[in-house]
Amino acid sequence: MNSPRLRVAAYVIRCRAVPELLVFDHVGMPEAGTQVPAGGVRPGEEPEQAVLREVAEETGLRTASVIRRIITEDKPHPHTRRPRRTMFFQLQAPATTPDAWEHLVSGQGEDEGMTFGCRFLPLPLKGPLADDQDTWLGHINPLW
Repeated sequence: MNSPRLRVAAYVIRCRAVPELLVFDHVGMPEAGTQVPAGGVRPGEEPEQAVLREVAEETGLRTASVIRRIITEDKPHPHTRRPRRTMFFQLQAPATTPDAWEHLVSGQGEDEGMTFGCRFLPLPLKGPLADDQDTWLGHINPLW
């Protein structure tokens, strides 16, 4: 049996009148769906470092801080069915973070060079996220 690919996913919360979740869409690729920052853990990298790196690479946000690990989920990739283990983290963004922006993705992943439209959505969400990434939102700790 193959070892699962280790991944992280970030619930970046901004506290204003209501808590808001940082999400993004692939510009020009609506079929990819609305997502939260997520990606692989590099060899020798701590998960907390990986989640901050993924947030920075995919959204450009470098001012978020890790609050806690929420849960670890074992679930195969939706298309390849390869095993993967995803650690979901709650992060906090400063209240002064902009409402929306576009970001050119950096890093070494398959998204490098793509443009993501980033924005905050009020919680609870009105619709689902891609790949059921919203499954664990009910487990975030209130920061407000």
